[in-house]
Amino acid sequence: MGELYEVVNAYENVCKENDVEPHPLIMAVLNVEKELSNLGTEESLSLYLAGNNPLITPQPPRLDDKHAAVLCTWLGKCQLIRSIDLRYSNLTDEGIKFIADLLVESPFLESINVMCNDFGETGAQHLAEALQKNSSLRCLRLNGNKIGNNGGLHFAQALQINKTLESLDLGDTDLKTGSLIALATVLLYNDSLKALNVNRPLLSSLMEETTGHFARMLKVNTSLQELHLMKHETRDFGATILSENLMFNHTLTYLNLSCNRITRDGAKHIAEFLKYNTSLKILDLSTNRIADDGAEYIAEVLGKCNETLETLGITSNEITGLGLCAIANALRFNSSLKEIYIWGNKLDKSCCTAFKNLIDIGRLDLKNIDVQPYAVDGTVQMMANFSNGLHYWYYWGPAFGDNAQPELTRFLRAIPQDSR
Repeated sequence: MGELYEVVNAYENVCKENDVEPHPLIMAVLNVEKELSNLGTEESLSLYLAGNNPLITPQPPRLDDKHAAVLCTWLGKCQLIRSIDLRYSNLTDEGIKFIADLLVESPFLESINVMCNDFGETGAQHLAEALQKNSSLRCLRLNGNKIGNNGGLHFAQALQINKTLESLDLGDTDLKTGSLIALATVLLYNDSLKALNVNRPLLSSLMEETTGHFARMLKVNTSLQELHLMKHETRDFGATILSENLMFNHTLTYLNLSCNRITRDGAKHIAEFLKYNTSLKILDLSTNRIADDGAEYIAEVLGKCNETLETLGITSNEITGLGLCAIANALRFNSSLKEIYIWGNKLDKSCCTAFKNLIDIGRLDLKNIDVQPYAVDGTVQMMANFSNGLHYWYYWGPAFGDNAQPELTRFLRAIPQDSR
């Protein structure tokens, strides 16, 4: 089934067979796709059915379990659609069961996004069991669903068998120590997963066991490129273990340690591994407490040793002008760092002047920094530029402008300019 018009007709036929009215959201999305198709044919199609799409007016009801059953019946017969985005829908464990059955039956789906729905451990079990039988899915996002510790254990078990999934987002799903340790242990042997998000688990211990397990995993893992450990209660001890093991890692390119409790001592060890690590390109230390000393440790490495780091996030780290000026001075000698985010620190006059000079000489681009200089009575100050930042559009993204979500830009092309 390669033609888009046949896909629309097939959906309408499935609705008739099941005695269900076509869902207005699905029809609106398919109509947009028809308008965007010049010849009426597409090699593949991404179905963007987000429940919070602001460009569909009037706003249709969000997809629920009943329509998920019809949707999956239709998709099981459709080879054209490779990606489904069902974020912010009203899918419970029952609706996710239909998605899981589709995963088992369809050899074409490559990406599924069910973030911020209403399913829990049972729904996670359905998806995990389906992953054990699926060989096409590359990306799965289910952040924001409270699957709990047992749900995380189900996915750890699935990763023992599945060898094709490349990206798994389990952020804000109420994982606990047991499921985190299980995931880290599985990744000692899994060589297909490239990105893992386990942000904001519910930890009952301050011993940093989970950080230690992920650190030891990173020492031997050769496939993982992106790891998010936000809100893991990581302290200087955990940062030290991570740093010692990352010296042996040559594949990780993105490490997110934001919203932890790392101070200057942990930053010193992080700076030490930056001397030797040649793969890391993005490091997010936002919302920690590295202070001036920690910033100076990192600045010294950036100015003398590291030539691979491209993005650094140090927002809200209790850094004053002393530490920020050290970073700014290091950038005059460093040629690799392209993006830096510093808002939330104490931006005094010297710091504002230093970063304005970097912008004026072209060393930093305004789109790659989260502050923007302006002058008042001849004094340089900084204002926040919140359209820039690391992981900024995680749960929501704008529909217009340079930072518009790619999924929504397609809708804009189909909407007349005077009706936007």
